[in-house]
Amino acid sequence: MIKLVKKIVFALLCGLTSLIAQNNAGYWQQHVDYTMDVAMDVKTYQYSGTQKLVYTNNSSETLNRVYYHLYYNAFQPGSEMDVRLQTIKDGDKRMLVDGKSRIASLSESEMGYLHATALTQDGMPVKFNEEETILVVDLAKPIPPGGKTTLNMDFKGQVPLQIRRSGRDSSEGVALSMSQWYPKMAEYDFEGWHSNPYIAREFHGVWGDFDVKLTLDKDYTVGGTGYLQNPNEIGHGYEAPGTKIKTKGKTLTWHFKAPNVHDFMWAADPEYVHDIVEMENGPALHFFYKNKPELAENWKNLQPKTKAAMEFFSKNIGKYPYEQYSVVQGGDGGMEYAMSTLITGDRKFGSLVGVMVHEMAHSWFQHILATNESKHSWMDEGFTTFISSLCMDQIMDQNKENPFEGSYKGYYALVNSGKEQPQTTHADRYDLNFAYGIAAYSKGSIFLSQLGYVIGQDKLMETIRKYYDDFKFKHPVPNDIKRTAEKVSGIELDWYLTDWTQTTNTIDYGIQKITEKNGKTTITLERIGLMPMPLDILVVDANGNQETYYVPLRMMRGEKENPYPNLKRTVVDDWAWAYPTYDLVIDKPLDEITGVLIDPSKLMADVDQGNNVYQQN
Repeated sequence: MIKLVKKIVFALLCGLTSLIAQNNAGYWQQHVDYTMDVAMDVKTYQYSGTQKLVYTNNSSETLNRVYYHLYYNAFQPGSEMDVRLQTIKDGDKRMLVDGKSRIASLSESEMGYLHATALTQDGMPVKFNEEETILVVDLAKPIPPGGKTTLNMDFKGQVPLQIRRSGRDSSEGVALSMSQWYPKMAEYDFEGWHSNPYIAREFHGVWGDFDVKLTLDKDYTVGGTGYLQNPNEIGHGYEAPGTKIKTKGKTLTWHFKAPNVHDFMWAADPEYVHDIVEMENGPALHFFYKNKPELAENWKNLQPKTKAAMEFFSKNIGKYPYEQYSVVQGGDGGMEYAMSTLITGDRKFGSLVGVMVHEMAHSWFQHILATNESKHSWMDEGFTTFISSLCMDQIMDQNKENPFEGSYKGYYALVNSGKEQPQTTHADRYDLNFAYGIAAYSKGSIFLSQLGYVIGQDKLMETIRKYYDDFKFKHPVPNDIKRTAEKVSGIELDWYLTDWTQTTNTIDYGIQKITEKNGKTTITLERIGLMPMPLDILVVDANGNQETYYVPLRMMRGEKENPYPNLKRTVVDDWAWAYPTYDLVIDKPLDEITGVLIDPSKLMADVDQGNNVYQQN
């Protein structure tokens, strides 16, 4: 019986409706304009640079202080990242060797650092103090509401060995994976400053425009964020067809511009192959991978899959707004950046496609819808996991009965472990990496797939598109996705956001008993868990006929449309949460009912499904 109805659900996920974007009254965000000129010594992995940062204060507050992130200072023995790695019970294996911190053993030439050596504000010197990965700057003059100021900095850095996300000499031989490499202004928003130390977790950045010049050995090919401004001087696969490149000296200066982004990543290697795939009605796709025979076939085959993924996300979320996207071999796994991603490239083909799809999806859920990952990691990792699961199912012809099955399994494992913490936990404050990973990726994905169960799959996809239209190039918060879903569906959802993200309440419904009286059958349902939900009940009679009963949750103040239009549905009275049981009366004698099933879709995250089924012997 269950198999007959499980296949109904996935087809419902294709309904899409595009709505007109609306302005958000009272919303504001800060703005930055970076101009940087950086020189890299590829032998010592040391670099120096200048940074001109024009900061616009769009808040109603006067600012007397600003903060910068200096991420590379985390890659030093004794840093907060090092200590956290040594004290957490399940340390990240990428950062360990023989169970010990790789950071702790870094030599002076292997560690990372990033230091401001001079800093002025509008030509006036300012006081600044380096507190490991945060630079505290006391301004020479306040920045008033609506005001602008220009901060000019000289800085120097050293690229650490590849340990986490960024670094040099990766295990796959990539020379430079340059993420989190520059002094980056911390975000100031309606909650205040977000000057979090870097402890290997997540990010939050200020929207702005980048103008970056990189000077390094001319044999190195560079790829990442931004549009190259001097392709016919650089070559390396960027030049117009037929252009002859003439270079003098030992270095090249690459000039990139990236408009309306909140981060800037680049990678460089002398052995990169650089392929470009032009999309019709889409961006140019750039691929950078090591020139190794064992990689070539997979990376060539990856290119049409990348195109298919770009088309899928643009259709199901919203059009990709930039003219370029780069897939770059580097890093230590997969990590998203503006207009690009770093991924490890020596993988089986399915894994290579999977990591590309996930990181590309982040171009929407983080690099266009820029949530505060440190506080709401489930909104970027979870939403990315949800949409990339659908994408993989389509472009890899997986045809899974439930594309989100892995997320549900992960969530149930976390609940059963007793180690779950609310999703409101700061990303750095989870007791275990395991608990963080499942809360962000799996439970975050279920927030959407289960929301589809609550409001209907067509309304879910409409919600995602409206959420994109309303909040692209902004910093949405959890209430924004909830309110978007409410506007689309007409259903009240505060209970859903509260219980799922702010508590560890679980969903557990069951069939307590089934009785018959006067030719009618009463199915007594019980709520065992604290989190409320509406219920879809499938009933199968002795002739194999199927029909559903919908038990709305009273606090929803509304109902979803019939998710199984080919089946008869009866909408019964609301179930008020405070009542632990509910009697569903069926106008049939018990001997005519062969099966009863709570939630045939399996999209409701019921932690004990053993009591959800009745089958007549």
